[in-house]
Amino acid sequence: MTPLRLKLRDIAFFERPVQFARPFRFGAITINATPQLFVRAEIEVEGRGVAIGASAELLVPKWFDKRPELSPAQTVDGLRRSLEIARGLYLARTGYQTAFDLHASCIGAQVATCAKKNIPPLAAAYGPAEIDKAVLDALLRAAETNFFDGMAANIAGVDARLSPDLSERDIRTFLSSRMPLARVAIRHTVGLDDTVEGEGGVADPRENAGARYFKLKLSGDPTADAVRLARIGKELATLGHDYKVTLDANEQYADLAALQALMDRLDHDSALRPIATRLLYVEQPMPRDITRQSPLGALAGHGFIIDEADDSYGAFPAARALGYRGISSKSCKGLYKSIVNATRAAKWSAERERFFVTGEDLTCQAGLAVQQDLALGAFIGVTHAERNGHHYVDGFGDTPAAEATAFAVAHPDLYADAGQGIRLKIHNGDLLTGSLHTAGFATSIHPDWSALNPLEQPRSLQEQMA
Repeated sequence: MTPLRLKLRDIAFFERPVQFARPFRFGAITINATPQLFVRAEIEVEGRGVAIGASAELLVPKWFDKRPELSPAQTVDGLRRSLEIARGLYLARTGYQTAFDLHASCIGAQVATCAKKNIPPLAAAYGPAEIDKAVLDALLRAAETNFFDGMAANIAGVDARLSPDLSERDIRTFLSSRMPLARVAIRHTVGLDDTVEGEGGVADPRENAGARYFKLKLSGDPTADAVRLARIGKELATLGHDYKVTLDANEQYADLAALQALMDRLDHDSALRPIATRLLYVEQPMPRDITRQSPLGALAGHGFIIDEADDSYGAFPAARALGYRGISSKSCKGLYKSIVNATRAAKWSAERERFFVTGEDLTCQAGLAVQQDLALGAFIGVTHAERNGHHYVDGFGDTPAAEATAFAVAHPDLYADAGQGIRLKIHNGDLLTGSLHTAGFATSIHPDWSALNPLEQPRSLQEQMA
């Protein structure tokens, strides 16, 4: 299959309120509710007619942009502005081009335009990331092929223009060699306010759904984190099966000295042995700006990855030079960047040390978002992924019953109603990807567009402060 060319006809944004079933605290913020974005893209594919595609993602406050002077609502409005700016840039491209042409020709202007409006690069990338998913969904539908086969054949025309450290052959070889995973293990997230012991705690199978992987949030205080990790380790030791853990600080460790203090505790405190001996990596320990100025040195041996610092195509090579071994894949940061970074990890690992890409995302709610991000991870080889959006939001949340039922009927290996409403169906700690092999980007179903609200118009900072 040669890359297909398309031109955009329309992009529309919608949102739906999402109420959390329990508070989720990470970093310096606690989330109880936030809107979910939906994108509808209409394209014309050369020689194949018109097709509609869709994508979805939470509009998460205080993650893309953590500046303390901004309120949570202001950071969500920053994401809405990112979407509107991207829409204008994408629709200005009126000729036929590949899906990756469209992305690559707009991403530079997107980041530059957002910078003029005080929107940082990570938030700037949100708009293109969501449009790209919807465009790809439409393209795959027009070609009557599924995501895995379409991307292996490079239907989107991904090339090396945004990653000059790679060759065209590197990318083609990586894509064509993909054998998508049939199962992806869930990694159960333990937020900073979550129950640790007893009923509803980390070892309660009704809470963790039989997970063998656990992602533990850190607060940035080495002493408090060590005490809490010791409590969690004591509980996980009662699981009755082996497990692995990852740690995520969400930029809360102020500097290398504070990080060193935590790692010293992990290395030498016997109470932390249940965690330390099963630790796979530590995610984004320090603020993104400090990360870029702080080589890890001897700490690099513990295995660190970047997440919030992954705000450009050059972020992974820069992090590698600082001692980082991995980077997160999130469709909210860009599916093409995930593919490029997975190509890098494969190439670098063949040369010397092991480098890797991980799956980290709570913005994926049941339905479109979780299916597209799951498919992306299964394609690039992510064997376990943070997957707790359904847990904090209680299944499909406020999605209309008919829409949730339609997803469950079309994707019965992913959803089931066990008496508490339709929820993600977890098989011995794993999600199955079989039904994602359907024409389009990992979904047979689109949302009920008539049940969605138009995207709220972002207010200016002056309006918000009035």
